[in-house]
Amino acid sequence: MQKDLTTGPIAGTMLRFALPMIAGNLLQQFYNIADTLIVGRYLGVQALAAVGAAYTLMTFLTSILLGLCMGSGAVFSLRYGEKNEAVLKNSIFLSFILIGITALVLNIAVFIFIDPIMRLLCVPVEIYDLMRTYLWIIFYGIIAVFLYNYFSCLLRSVGNSFIPLVFLGISAVLNILLDLIFVLKFGWGVAGAGAATVISQFVSGIGIFLYTLLKMPEFRINKSHMKFNRSVMSEIAGFSFLTCIQQSVMNFGILMVQGLVNSFGAAVMAAFAAAVKIDSFAYMPVQDFGNAFSTFIAQNYGAGKHDRIKKGIKSAVITSVLFCLAISSIVWIFAKDLLLIFIQPQETEILAVGVQYLRIEGAFYCGIGCLFLLYGLYRAIRKPEMSVILTVISLGTRVALAYLLSAIPSIGVVGIWAAVPIGWVLADFVGFLYYHLHKG
Repeated sequence: MQKDLTTGPIAGTMLRFALPMIAGNLLQQFYNIADTLIVGRYLGVQALAAVGAAYTLMTFLTSILLGLCMGSGAVFSLRYGEKNEAVLKNSIFLSFILIGITALVLNIAVFIFIDPIMRLLCVPVEIYDLMRTYLWIIFYGIIAVFLYNYFSCLLRSVGNSFIPLVFLGISAVLNILLDLIFVLKFGWGVAGAGAATVISQFVSGIGIFLYTLLKMPEFRINKSHMKFNRSVMSEIAGFSFLTCIQQSVMNFGILMVQGLVNSFGAAVMAAFAAAVKIDSFAYMPVQDFGNAFSTFIAQNYGAGKHDRIKKGIKSAVITSVLFCLAISSIVWIFAKDLLLIFIQPQETEILAVGVQYLRIEGAFYCGIGCLFLLYGLYRAIRKPEMSVILTVISLGTRVALAYLLSAIPSIGVVGIWAAVPIGWVLADFVGFLYYHLHKG
């Protein structure tokens, strides 16, 4: 099931590799949609606001682990492109230890600091207990998130994007079934939604770990690979931590925006919670295409095929822009219909705010599509620091403008939504300009 991305038709190779990743993350969105749909329909607006705000926090926390795993995955792709098996296995061993320890420390820390974190997020009193209950359960899934993302990135780095899809598919179906049982049949409320997600996460995390251990002998580590190598660890740490910073800065900015949204009350929180699910679902395919593109570039960079890289960049930009234009049109036209999946028709205030958000964001999906390609490109060509810079530009602009514009009474919450595409476009401009000046 492994794919050598250094040969074959460029556009077709990237798309075939990307499609299982896209399908997998669309399934992962069903995790969140199942929670949001069942909670919003059967537990009410306050529960929806609590789960939505908790989702933003969990996205930030898991982005730390995802960034570490993605950075290590870039190193694995480079080693695989170079056909350097010994260094690849040593990299696998060292990165697993490094990221595993980080996951454990993070897991302990969030339990200790749950209340200070919630106070920092300005969680309204009326949903505080609901959100805390949900978070306390969800936090138990952090180790499972590490396992799934680590072994997914490992398999994808050598061209196997199908197996992560299989385990995620099983987990997504299980999550939906458990949501229905725990929330509707047992009446466990938001705690049931959280428990369903955690159990499903462990199924996918442990499942993909066992599959890799038992079915992928080329990744099995022996004593000769279990050693500390300063240069290998330095490379792993450099890629992993810079990508981690990029991912966590991106989601920390979103978390700061969530805090600002919270200050506008439960109705805006509920609209934001539902709209963000649709928003994420809409541009998720280009995010995954950006990750597939990064693996394509890294393998070819490791193999020294620079002409193939240039052709791949052109093909990827065209593909991403065309997809984003189509999705933007759909979201703009059907914004209210999409929101009605999560929100009752009589909640007119929530629907109006959600439609406003989706039409502002949805018109500019080309901006985020190109930005994901730039993140993947710079991570793959050994310049992960540029991904961090672009993220700081994008999110820094978003957060600063969100706070400035929303403070103007005549603009209000619209300023939060408008700040997002402005940040995307500015970061795209800097990223493409840097590439044009340094492409050599």
